[in-house]
Amino acid sequence: MDAAGGAMVLFVAVAMASFIIIHVYGDTLLAMDQYFLVQHDTHHQPKAFKASLYRPNSMFASPMQATSPPPVYHLTSYGADPTGKTDSTEALVKALSDALDGPTNGFLMEGILNLGGAKIELDGGNYLISRPLQFSVAGRGNLVIQGGTIKSSDNFSNGTYLIDLSPSSVNNSLKYNYEFVTLRDLLLDSNFQGGGIRVVNSLRISIDNCYITHFTTNGILVQGGHETYIRNSFLGQHITAGGDAGERNFSGTAINLMGNDNAVTDVVIFSAEIGVMVSGEANTLSGVHCYNKATGYGGTGIYLKVPSGLTQTRIVNCYLDYTGIVVEDPVQVHISSSFFLGDAYILLKPVKGVAIGVNIVDNMFSGSNKGVDNVQLDKQNGTFTKIDQVVIDRNNVNGMNLKATVARRSVQVNGSSWLVDFNSVLLFPNLIKQLHYTLEAKGNSFPKHVLRNVSNNQVLIESNVPVEGTIYITSDQGS
Repeated sequence: MDAAGGAMVLFVAVAMASFIIIHVYGDTLLAMDQYFLVQHDTHHQPKAFKASLYRPNSMFASPMQATSPPPVYHLTSYGADPTGKTDSTEALVKALSDALDGPTNGFLMEGILNLGGAKIELDGGNYLISRPLQFSVAGRGNLVIQGGTIKSSDNFSNGTYLIDLSPSSVNNSLKYNYEFVTLRDLLLDSNFQGGGIRVVNSLRISIDNCYITHFTTNGILVQGGHETYIRNSFLGQHITAGGDAGERNFSGTAINLMGNDNAVTDVVIFSAEIGVMVSGEANTLSGVHCYNKATGYGGTGIYLKVPSGLTQTRIVNCYLDYTGIVVEDPVQVHISSSFFLGDAYILLKPVKGVAIGVNIVDNMFSGSNKGVDNVQLDKQNGTFTKIDQVVIDRNNVNGMNLKATVARRSVQVNGSSWLVDFNSVLLFPNLIKQLHYTLEAKGNSFPKHVLRNVSNNQVLIESNVPVEGTIYITSDQGS
């Protein structure tokens, strides 16, 4: 092919490519098509062609127009005092009000205006307020509050919360108040005047990398709604690292989940009467370290309070440090891969006497050889009368008594009648739902043997002739 023919092929190829691009991106690239034609005819401006690739109207430029960044509301721009020496309530309230009334771009959930990622920026300041930072209107989402300290003044409204995600107006017909609000990198000091954060009937709220202290009610309270995620945070009524002289007087609850489908992940609770209270369904706790108040002083690490009949809570990979777990009427509860230190144990508490679908497996318990059972039943308010699919097994203990719903024994026998007692291991009284046994007899005889009786967690096996050997027995309360 000669030079002229090659140039013609190049011309056709470039023209077709130009046509395709114009078809995709529209009229804005029409000038580029003309530019290519000029370049083909002259063959004299390669530098100009190369430079054109970097122009905004180049065929390689994005067809999307640049958008303005989300608005940022700096508290100091509203006159807030970042030293914490003077009251900054009005400045914070005004900044929040402006953010909630700021520019929007469509909706999230129905009725929830998208604020476009607006940020209320604390800029590392320390701000003193005398009343809650309460959201003034409902129906807002995609907002961030971040980066500083907020502290209650001595005359703060007692019993309220520093940050309150509940609308001040009661005229609200929305299904959810707020969606996709993020609170992060905050230190919240309630100054023993109330709580830290309240989230009411909201959706997909994130509380991340927060330090919440000196609360008297709740560090974080979640009421209704769905999917509040609490991550990488530290909560304590008193600032301590354990062994506090005033521990027996700790009060309040660090995290109170009164809603469904929430998650608490990688959180440390270092002082409070109750670490995590859960009264909603389908919540998840993972990587939670509770040393809030020792069980011996009346504290509880995690308390699952019976809601409407379904617990449906998973507790995984947690650390219960001298404080345990209490579960009322467990229905679909999973506790696994957790570590219990200092005689901390799991207490099952009957309210209606129901325990169904319970897994307490693969946990470690460490105690002080005081005879404490690793799993216990609260017998003060009655007993469990409906027990089904309860599996407490594969746990290990050091310095504590092992209790389970599955017990295995091997017993050396010599005679024709053998009574094997499982009460030291089995959790529930007078309950064996399934039993398997094998008799290994010495010698060449084939004795007849039979299971005579199962009652009071005791098993009676008899043979027709005296036998010397070993009986292997597995008893199960949960199947």
